[in-house]
Amino acid sequence: MPLWLWCLLFVLESLYCWWIIGYGGARWIEGWKSFFMIDWFALDWTAEQIRLYVLIIWGFSVIWFIVGVIKPELRFYY
Repeated sequence: MPLWLWCLLFVLESLYCWWIIGYGGARWIEGWKSFFMIDWFALDWTAEQIRLYVLIIWGFSVIWFIVGVIKPELRFYY
């Protein structure tokens, strides 16, 4: 995967996480919409639980992004 595509995917994911964590996205997807936006296990989660989950996943994504920039052969596992 080229570096520009790797960076673009990371920016898009970061914008999604930023919306969930800081701009009311968690409240908007709370309930049945979380099934489609996160996964089946988030159906009964509150907005705070969704925000924490997305924050943790985004933290791991930052680490994976840095690893992908340093070692390009690992980019296809995104």
